[in-house]
Amino acid sequence: MGDIAAELEATVRAAAASGTKLSIVAGGSKSFLGRDVAGECLDVSGHSGILDYQPAELVLTARAGTTLTEIAQCLEDCGQMLPFEPPVFDGKATIGGTLACDAAGPARPWRGSVRDATLGVTLINGRGERLRFGGQVLKNVAGYDVSRLQAGAMGTLGVMTEVTVRLLPIPAATATLVREMDAAAAIRRMNEMTRTPLPISAAAWLDGKLYMRLEGAERAVAGARGKIEADFDSGDESIWRHIREQSLEFFKGSTPLWRFSVASNSGHRNADEPWLLDWGGAQRWLRGEFDAQYLESLACDLGGQVSLYRHGDRSGEVFHPQVPAMRNVQMRLKKSFDPHGIFNVGRMYDGI
Repeated sequence: MGDIAAELEATVRAAAASGTKLSIVAGGSKSFLGRDVAGECLDVSGHSGILDYQPAELVLTARAGTTLTEIAQCLEDCGQMLPFEPPVFDGKATIGGTLACDAAGPARPWRGSVRDATLGVTLINGRGERLRFGGQVLKNVAGYDVSRLQAGAMGTLGVMTEVTVRLLPIPAATATLVREMDAAAAIRRMNEMTRTPLPISAAAWLDGKLYMRLEGAERAVAGARGKIEADFDSGDESIWRHIREQSLEFFKGSTPLWRFSVASNSGHRNADEPWLLDWGGAQRWLRGEFDAQYLESLACDLGGQVSLYRHGDRSGEVFHPQVPAMRNVQMRLKKSFDPHGIFNVGRMYDGI
């Protein structure tokens, strides 16, 4: 644990001068994401530690290599949490890597993403300059929000050294309910229920069962449970941890895993294939050997995109194809932040 920002800056400057490609790594818990990249390893895991925590303001600043486990332990003492419920992946996940990969758990549609919770970042650009964006309160974020631009950039724009996020109180009560139904019925039910004032914080479908999580004040959860309990049975709370950590049997093995991000109310297709529906139907997982172009067409029909999340051929493109205008914007951003093209080149798309 410590501050190695000066060392990181020196390494980046040397790489820029020599044209050396860098592969940014911290905990390595999400190294399977994106395309295969080559480059000299730039280990930022030593740049860790909580720098500032203001419980009364619900704000925390930590070095990018700080593990989520360390942050959670600190927050738990004050009854607070990261709102986006990120996976910790055996304690290896870091706050910087979580932002870089835009990783969030089952609560994401109701509490927001890591992008939504990010207030500020400090970043080393491709010239070796340390830049600070955003602040510690929402009103400091004005103009082009570079801090949130890092969400999902997968380290292609620079080396994050500090991240500031907003927090939420840990709910006083929680309850998980379960009911057997097919996927099509579950999608309809999830969308119906999420339009109500019920304190829902997660909704998923797997193996013929719909799971709903209620969270909030004890009276609110008890009242909501009373309204719908006749249609549901009590469920196991651990289902959300297993979905978040991708530790269910569904996720195991070397079969390609595809991630769909689609309209939550879009119909269910290919019902005979192995699916897991999360985020109230907006995030859908599919396992199997499929033609990428076929799944891309299916994703468009469902109002969204698809990516090859894990396994399969990662030497080619793994994310949904970009429209030319979007690729042009991303190439210009890459050139602005990383003019020498040294950071995680090709991790997202060819050349980016």
